[in-house]
Amino acid sequence: MRKHIWKIGILSALTVFLLSGCARDDSAASSAIVQGQSDLAYVQEKGTLTVGITDFAPMDYRDGEDWTGFDAELAEAFAAYLGVSLEFVEIDWDKKTELLEKGDIDCIWNGMTMTDELKETISCSDSYLSNAQVVVLRGGELGEYPTVESCQHLLFAVEAGSVGESILKEKKYRYTAFSTQKEALQSVSEKKADATVIDVIMAAYYTDDKQEYSDLGFEIAVSDETICIGFRKDSDLTEKANAFLKASYEDDSIRTLAEKYGIGNALLQ
Repeated sequence: MRKHIWKIGILSALTVFLLSGCARDDSAASSAIVQGQSDLAYVQEKGTLTVGITDFAPMDYRDGEDWTGFDAELAEAFAAYLGVSLEFVEIDWDKKTELLEKGDIDCIWNGMTMTDELKETISCSDSYLSNAQVVVLRGGELGEYPTVESCQHLLFAVEAGSVGESILKEKKYRYTAFSTQKEALQSVSEKKADATVIDVIMAAYYTDDKQEYSDLGFEIAVSDETICIGFRKDSDLTEKANAFLKASYEDDSIRTLAEKYGIGNALLQ
């Protein structure tokens, strides 16, 4: 059984860099955004970059009371690049665009797949990692479902508002929506659903032999994609993020970080 598309490093073998940014509930009151105001000026004036995330290891996840992970550390470096502090807000993924527009968050930095639909509602940074959507099944059942088409009669669990949900809707496959991809994985593991469609980065992490869903596995890739950061429509923070990402590739700091979290194969160069 081939369990992984990528070989994901075990984070427990690494020294995890704990971030000082704390999370608040996504229902917290937002700061007012003035129509036409520069997002960069707004963030620098309040002195904080508020980042919307979900529990998505190895990108963003809790270590004790703090958030850590590849995207979490990258976001911290970007906040320092802007000269502001960092705040994480754990969000309902299905409401991400609404929270961004209201000003509850300043950006979405959570292994987010770039799609044409997404670009209609938010401003997307340049892609900074490759990714894919994969079908995750219980390990002993992988051989029974060699293709996406062979899964059409299964009951799926999926994160609401995710690319996985869009794929299942398009194919008209049955599914139950959950708040997070991790809950979808748990549903499959507990045999409340037959399969899920999630990001390969997360699937590879959680189905590793030493992780909590080692009873699950994947072999079917549904789509290839890239990952971006999301900002408010026409935000001037997007240009700043692109310059930051370009510099991170040029000085190899993004490679060092990716290798720390075992996702070096997802780098674009």
